[in-house]
Amino acid sequence: MIAGYRGRFAPSPTGPLHFGSLVTAVASHADARAHGGEWLVRIEDLDRPREVAGAAQAILDTLAAFGMHHDGPVCYQHDRLAAYDAALAQLAARGLTYPCGCSRAEVARHGHRGSEGTIYPGTCRAGLPPGRTPRTIRMRTDEAVIAFDDRVFGRRSQHLEREVGDFVLHRADAIHAYQLAVVVDDAWQGIDQVVRGADLLDSTPRQIWLQRALGLPLPHYAHLPLVLDPEGRKLSKRLAAAPVDPAAPLPALHRAWAFLGQPPPPPDCTLQRFWEHAITHWRIERVPPTRSAPLPADQ
Repeated sequence: MIAGYRGRFAPSPTGPLHFGSLVTAVASHADARAHGGEWLVRIEDLDRPREVAGAAQAILDTLAAFGMHHDGPVCYQHDRLAAYDAALAQLAARGLTYPCGCSRAEVARHGHRGSEGTIYPGTCRAGLPPGRTPRTIRMRTDEAVIAFDDRVFGRRSQHLEREVGDFVLHRADAIHAYQLAVVVDDAWQGIDQVVRGADLLDSTPRQIWLQRALGLPLPHYAHLPLVLDPEGRKLSKRLAAAPVDPAAPLPALHRAWAFLGQPPPPPDCTLQRFWEHAITHWRIERVPPTRSAPLPADQ
C-alpha cells in the first residue's frame, strides 16, 4: 500500500475516449484503488482551438459507463489560467525564464537534434536581438542531470541542457505550455502518484526541473506502453482512432487489462466483478517496461 495515495487521469477533450486513453484510465484507476487511494479527473483543455464540442462530457460519461468513478470535482484547466500566470511570474522574478523571439522554423534551422526534437540554440538567452519582439517564454536549463525512479521503467536520467535545451512555458499562440500547466495542477490537486503514457516519459525531467524551481512537491511516476495501430503509429484522436463503446465496456476492459500484463479476470464476469478482480490483483510491476506495443486483437 502507498499511504495517502492521490492519483489522476487527465485527458484532453479533442475527441471521444479511444482504446489508448482507456488503457491509461484503467491503469491509473486500478493503481489508485488497489492502494486505497483517491482518483481524480482533470480535463486538460488549454488548447481551446483543438477542443471538440461535447468531448469533455462524453469522456466523463464513458469513464462512468466503464465503472471508473472519480473522487471530488472535475478540474478544468481553462479555469486555472491565473495560477499558470502566477507561476510564470515567480520564475521570471528569479531570472529563470526569458522572452524568445524565434519562430519554429528558425529553431529548426539553427538548432541541433536532441532526444526530444530540435534543441533551442540559445539565440535569445542573453536578451532579444535588435528588432525582435517576444513570441514565447522559455525556461532556462543548465548542466544538471535530472534523475528519477519510474515505477515501470526503473531509473531514468536526462541532461536537460544537452538533450532538451531551454524549453517553452508560454507559446506563441498565447497558450500556456503543457509542461507548466501539468506541474502547477498536480501540486494544486495534491497528486503524489502519476500514472500515464510513455510518450511523456522524456518530459518528466523537465517537469521535475520546474517543480524544484517552483518549490513544489515531486510526485512518483509510472509510465505505460503506448498502444500502436496496425501501421505502427500511436493511437490518437488526431489519427481518428476509433472510440471505445460505452454500451459494451467489458470487451475493451478485458483487452486493456491484458495489454497491461495483468492476470485475466473470471470469464463472463459483470462490470462490478471485473473491478473487484482488478483492484485485488493489480500489480504495476507486471506492466511491460516497453514504450509501445501493438493494438490488441479484436479492438
